[in-house]
Amino acid sequence: MITGIGVDVVGLERFAQQLEGTPRLRERLFAESERGLPVHSLAARFAAKEALIKALGRSDGLSWTEIEIVPDEHGDPGFRLHGSAAEAVAGHGVRRLHLSLTHDAGVAVAFVVAEGAPSELGTFGVTDV
Repeated sequence: MITGIGVDVVGLERFAQQLEGTPRLRERLFAESERGLPVHSLAARFAAKEALIKALGRSDGLSWTEIEIVPDEHGDPGFRLHGSAAEAVAGHGVRRLHLSLTHDAGVAVAFVVAEGAPSELGTFGVTDV
């Protein structure tokens, strides 16, 4: 069952300016394995982390550097969660995350679908009566 969806868009030029203007931003937002990537890849990864937060409905217990975007065996992007981020996602009842990334025309976009067990919420997010 889909338990959440999230989407985020990041302007590449503005994101590049923020990285240049704030030297420690890479270390605050990205896992060590991500930091050396080109700006368009970093922007897409930042969008993915934001989209994950939106899919979960809150950011409690999530640390930017504990959310890593990595390719799977087919080269498709996915999440590798560490520490408190893994615990927080599991605590939301999420069993599987789906991620789609793109960057073109000056923007990076990420879309996340979270799957989990049915909750006490009804089909449309309201408690069944």
